[in-house]
Amino acid sequence: MTHATPGGCYAHTPERNWENDSQLPAAARAAGFPDIARQLVEEKHGDGIEVVFGGGRSNFLPAPAGSRSDSRDLVAEWKKRFPDGRYAASRDELLALDAKQARRVFGLFTPEHMSYELERAKVAPPAEPSLSEMTGKALDVLTRSPKGFFLMVEGGRIDHGHHAGNAQRALSETIEFANAVKVALEKTNPSDTLIVVTADHSHTLTISGYPKRGNPILGLVIGSNGEGAAGNSPVADQSGRPYTTLNYANGPGYTGKSDAQPEGAKHYPHRPTSYEGVKLGRPELGNAEVQALDYLQEAPIALGAETHGGEDVPIYAGGPGASLFHGVQEQNFVYHALAAALGLATP
Repeated sequence: MTHATPGGCYAHTPERNWENDSQLPAAARAAGFPDIARQLVEEKHGDGIEVVFGGGRSNFLPAPAGSRSDSRDLVAEWKKRFPDGRYAASRDELLALDAKQARRVFGLFTPEHMSYELERAKVAPPAEPSLSEMTGKALDVLTRSPKGFFLMVEGGRIDHGHHAGNAQRALSETIEFANAVKVALEKTNPSDTLIVVTADHSHTLTISGYPKRGNPILGLVIGSNGEGAAGNSPVADQSGRPYTTLNYANGPGYTGKSDAQPEGAKHYPHRPTSYEGVKLGRPELGNAEVQALDYLQEAPIALGAETHGGEDVPIYAGGPGASLFHGVQEQNFVYHALAAALGLATP
């Protein structure tokens, strides 16, 4: 991307970590390159973005409440730019908002990332809205537009759970993402609304063993005999130790000693910078331990964070233009199919 300035131009690929101005390199800051928070508030295409919901409030505020170094309060600037807009900083404020009276809404519910769904739901009542609640309120606002709308919903913490090597958090986030899709289906008309569901990549999560039907997906493998009769005790590997159905090919679940945790099963959060090789073999595991929220699935390759995988990811679509999404395609095809469905290009 090239950003023109009065004194010349600054060419650089924007970093996704440039969430506020303090994270910009000196050259980008000197060139006036807008950080991500600024881009959301200063969006000039059309008349600006109608709905923004999520976390990261600190990136919009100056110290001491926020992380900005330019002393700008972007929330106040947004309110000044859109005096008819509504701002929400909590779940209660979002749910109380009357969508019929709001043309645009800005919601920043946490200083940093939104909580994982399992942790959000532990608070009674929750202080943060769920992904499905944010989806529903966004649609309540946007579906009033006579010209239609575009809404992107991301279950971003699915990725975070996998990178942490923690399948339970990742899978629970996936369930909540499915809840958000359900809300979208319920609040839109399939005759005039295209809904596309996909992922940007896979992870190295694996399913192994032959667990019996109904075996807990997070549990130890309890298999069946050759005739299909279910067993009663965990299956052992050739070292005599039980193993889980789910594992990662790499990541912080490596069982050797790290600079953060001793040798053996690892637990969230685990952010090592160095490891020693496994000396004691695989750990002895129990079903209660492996099904606990903070248990990290084993990984044979030691890394500070689990990586993405390389297999194709599915894409699902329903509504006008859904027939364009079929077969195996390069990821850039998705853009062209969306453009064609919107009548902006030829299929």
